Amino acid sequence: MHAMKAISPRTNPPLGRASDAPSLGMLLTMVRSEMVRAIEAELAGQGLDISFTQYLILKKAQQLGAVSATELARAVEIDGGAMTRQLDQLERKGYLRRAPHAQDRRALRIELTEAGHTVWQNTASVCSLRVTNAAQKSLNSAEQAQLLDYLERVLHTLRDKP
Repeated sequence: MHAMKAISPRTNPPLGRASDAPSLGMLLTMVRSEMVRAIEAELAGQGLDISFTQYLILKKAQQLGAVSATELARAVEIDGGAMTRQLDQLERKGYLRRAPHAQDRRALRIELTEAGHTVWQNTASVCSLRVTNAAQKSLNSAEQAQLLDYLERVLHTLRDKP
């Protein structure tokens, strides 16, 4: 007679069944989606017709000053084709311009117009701050600092992997 083997209970849920707690990746994805939605709603509520990607481009252009489209695309983490389309739209809206490079006549620099600076200072940055503050209202200042520290460490770990 063969002895029956005891089957150990599963410690992981079977494939295809959702666990009780979402994974880190899923939580980060959901938080990003909600932040994007909330920022776009805030911008629209202030009468600004710009997408989240355009918001990021304005933010980076404000931070970096005049840069090439390639540098800006890298900073916003979108491809060159998508950047060209976004720059065309923002230029039509009067928020940025393509200006000749001072030392290289063949190159263009992307820079905010006066309207772009005004929109960023008076509306876009304020909308972002409101959303960020609302998202963190259940955290005290120490927890907010901890959260940023944890997220920065996760990001650095992922970027530094071989």
